Formats: sequence, C-alpha cells, structure tokens
Amino acid sequence: MGAEGFWDDQERAAEVSSEHARVQRRLEGFRALEADLADLEELEQLAAEDDSIAAELEEQRTSIEARFAELEEARLFAGTYDGGDAVVTVNAGAGGTDSQDWAEMLLRTEMRWAERRGMKVELKEASAGEEAGIKSATFLARGENAYGLFSAEKGVHRLVRISPFDSASRRHTAFAGVEVAPFVAKDVDIEIEPDDLQVDTYRASGAGGQHVNKTDSAVRITHRPTGTVVQCQNERSQGANKATAMAMLTSKLIELEEQRRREEIAKEKGEAQDVGWGSQIRSYVLHPYTMVKDHRTNVEVGNVQGVLDGDLDEFVRAELLRRTAA
Repeated sequence: MGAEGFWDDQERAAEVSSEHARVQRRLEGFRALEADLADLEELEQLAAEDDSIAAELEEQRTSIEARFAELEEARLFAGTYDGGDAVVTVNAGAGGTDSQDWAEMLLRTEMRWAERRGMKVELKEASAGEEAGIKSATFLARGENAYGLFSAEKGVHRLVRISPFDSASRRHTAFAGVEVAPFVAKDVDIEIEPDDLQVDTYRASGAGGQHVNKTDSAVRITHRPTGTVVQCQNERSQGANKATAMAMLTSKLIELEEQRRREEIAKEKGEAQDVGWGSQIRSYVLHPYTMVKDHRTNVEVGNVQGVLDGDLDEFVRAELLRRTAA
C-alpha cells in the first residue's frame, strides 16, 4: 500500500485496502488473545490463593474460549471462494402454503444469522406466495467468510408444526431449500455465451421506490444449457438490475462447476456422493415437542425460537468441523 502509484488504480487499491483491513483485524485479535492468555495464567495463580477472584477467572476463561473458537473456525475456510461473499436463495418446497410460509421464516432466519455474524445483507429478489410467505427469494451476504459459512446451510430444511392454515389444526410437514453460491463480481475464468441467455424484463413488485410497478425495471435471466434462473428487482434501473443479475448468474454457474468437481473427486475416491440441493440437512420440530436437529452432525437444540431468530452458529460450526474431519 505504500508503493508509489498504488492509488492510481482505484479498483485494485480498494481490494488491497479491504484485504489489509481483514488481515489486520485477524492479527490484532490473535495478539490480543496471546496477551489475555498470559494474563489468565497469572490470574489462575492468584485464584489458587484467593477464592474471591474465582468469578473473574471464570469470566476471563469463558471469553478466551469463545474467541479461540472463532479463530479455530476461521482455520476451516480453505476453499477458493470460502473467504468471499455469498448469493443465498431460499425456495419453497413440497407442502403448499405451509412450505411458502416456512420459506419466508427460513429466509428471515438466514438473514438474521448473517447480520448477527456482522455481514451486510442485501435482498435482491423475492417472489410472493399465493396466500402467504414466498415462493423464492435471493439475497447477497457480504462479509468475511460469508460463502464458507453459508455453505454449511445448503440443502433442504424441514419444519413440523400445527399448521396455521389448517382449520382442523392438524400437524403438517413443510420443506424449504437453501442454495448457496460464491458471489464473484470481478471477471473470472468462465465463459457465458450471449446466445445461451434468455433475458426477460418485468415490473418489480413490493417496496423499492417510485419506479416499482411503473416501469419494467426488474430483470430475469435464464441460462438455457443449465436451466439456471436468476432475478433482480431491487436496483434503481433496468441496467443496474441486469448487471447484478449477470453477476449472480456467474456465481451460480461457478457453484455448479464446483459441485461437479466435488462429485468427480468423490467418485474417483469411491466415496458416497452428497445428494446436494435435495439432501434434508435439518429438522425444526414445533409439535408435539420442540427441537431442532441437524441430521449431518446430530447436533440438537431445544430452543427452537432462538434458532429461528438466527442462532445457527452451533449447527454451522459442527458441520464445518465434520467436513474438515472427513
């Protein structure tokens, strides 16, 4: 950053400055942890002679353990795109209105978790359900290790509850899927032929400014060879929506390539292949008991409301550790 002419290329300078800030935060956190560990050793020696500081000792130990867990988690992100931003799509599955309502609940959960992790969240598109909830929605999560973290949420999420849409108050099971792709805004080594694209424009719906429902500003792009569809409607102009949609399409095509690569490696190793989007990864049970269980790691949490409010760290960390061990 101190090199002559560094600031002449503003785009590169911004990228390097962002990387510098990220590394600086990690370094400062590591050095602070080292210093606090040294203090903890002294505090433990004092506590052996003075019971009155036992509470202070326990508080310090708990804080250090939590920060150490965060550093250990950061070690798990070794993939090409793990450290970058993520495009997250939530789709309603089987279950009719219940699944559309569940998809909206799950969208809120995932977005709240991202915000709790310090990520910046931008809702790019949402398609409303016929009676309630959503059919699908896509948001962009910007933050350190966003893709690496959200990759642990890929798959089908299952909800069991007394349906608020059933006049007989019967128990229903609903499904919603989470798709995650790395968001890559800059040029990457992937070719998209213009003839392979179908670009449609339509009127945006919902809140978003005076242009909503007055101009065909929203954009939907279909990549015919793969059937991948992306939409964006929250930008101010059709051109901006198209640019964002193209970046999202590139990101999803990259994820498809990564998925194929993982499947090829698993096949060569003779390993059982992950079902991918269709795998049921977690169940959220509200009736006849309350519990959230992750079927990959067997982590169980009784505080369902806390989980729905975005407390997903325990599930995500366990899944990342499971993958690393595998």
